[in-house]
Amino acid sequence: MIKEKLLKLKSINEEIQNRKNSPLCNYNKVVIHKKQMEFHKCLKQNRWVFGGNRTGKTECGAVETVWLARGIHPYRQNRANVSCFVVSLSTEVQRDVAQEKILKYLDKRYIIEVVMNQGRRGSMENGIIDYLLVKNEVGGVSKVSFKSCEMGREKFSGASLDFVWFDEEPPYDIYCECKMRLLDRRGIMFGTMTPLKGLSWVYEEIFLNSSDDKEVWSQTMEWADNPYLNKDETAYYTQTLSEESLKTRRYGQFFTGSGLVYSEFDPNIHVIKPFAVPYIWYDKLSIDPGLNNPLSCHWYAVDGDGVVYVIAEHYEAKKDVSYHAEVIKKISNQLGWQTDKGKICALIDSAANQHTLASNKSVAELFWEQGIAVSTNVNKDLFSGINRVKGALKPLEGKPKLYIFENCVNLIKEMRGYWWGSNDRPKKVDDHALDELRYYISSRPEPYTPKLEEQSLIAKDKAKLAKRLQRNRFNKF
Repeated sequence: MIKEKLLKLKSINEEIQNRKNSPLCNYNKVVIHKKQMEFHKCLKQNRWVFGGNRTGKTECGAVETVWLARGIHPYRQNRANVSCFVVSLSTEVQRDVAQEKILKYLDKRYIIEVVMNQGRRGSMENGIIDYLLVKNEVGGVSKVSFKSCEMGREKFSGASLDFVWFDEEPPYDIYCECKMRLLDRRGIMFGTMTPLKGLSWVYEEIFLNSSDDKEVWSQTMEWADNPYLNKDETAYYTQTLSEESLKTRRYGQFFTGSGLVYSEFDPNIHVIKPFAVPYIWYDKLSIDPGLNNPLSCHWYAVDGDGVVYVIAEHYEAKKDVSYHAEVIKKISNQLGWQTDKGKICALIDSAANQHTLASNKSVAELFWEQGIAVSTNVNKDLFSGINRVKGALKPLEGKPKLYIFENCVNLIKEMRGYWWGSNDRPKKVDDHALDELRYYISSRPEPYTPKLEEQSLIAKDKAKLAKRLQRNRFNKF
């Protein structure tokens, strides 16, 4: 009996020691990579990480694969007898990247069988693995199959899968084929990649989420997000890389030679969760009218420090003025929006002064009749408006002066996909929300604030008192 207890105690101590030395057990335990954990905790069916080199994106995919295959995922419902694909661009990349990372985090004690395409099972890290059979804690055995994009789409057909990991961007036909492999098991997919191919299908379908798929989620990772990178080294390489290389290889951003118009926009900073906005902050609506094209309307609020919040959105195509007016009034009522003599005040493109084909009245007049007092006196200068928006996103001093509620999905999408074209002008594609954002930001006054040394002591005290009183008023809401 004593001997059995000692053996059991020895086994427990060995297991404790094994876990202490296990890369998987130590993953994000002492030093936390916040972006990696956001990825793992997200429960969407289609998740992607766009990261620069050495940002930790591949570690995400490898650990997620091991957790799911072993049935030990800490944030998801685990399954028995899991089957999955790990998809790399080539067999060489498979061996040197995805395969190496998985073997790093997958304890060999849990590998039941390994089948090789090239090399020996006793030295599988140096060969090309076909598939692994792995012990699943929920029950049964999981199969981790390694696939290469160079095989062609046909090699991906026929299987029924629980999940797919794309290590780097696959061809679109292989992506679609893998998507079908997940259908009957309601499986998930995730990708980790550096966007080196420019504005490919991934940019449109995943990054911009052009189909508004509620199950699509993505995030970017850059060097500063990885707590394990040496800051001196990252500073050195930042100085040596070109602008294009920095965009992709450091920041994980999609890039073409023309560049993003609003490169200052960062969803992690400027997109925020909705909160109860004080009534006193409510300001105006701004509208970019459209008939076949979408009509875009947003509700704008401003706090006591002049920070603008975009808090609600209406964005819809192929509807008439009467329909849009009813939706705008409905959203305004839900917000408790203020009116002026019973009418909702809004800015609108001066093109609204033109008469419609179906009426002898202008769009502005039709909105007025529907209870929305639109002002067509807006500054439409493209470049000054863009500069004002860029300045609000990243002022010379202090925090941003523009935040967007996460429910304003179309404005966010347009902001992320607004590119410079030829003749130093933005490409005229999907800019309806951005146009009316410009109208509103350009309508905001730019008051002159004297420098402190130019103010008298009395003026300084008055300014401090006014700001304190204003803050106290806001705190009541």
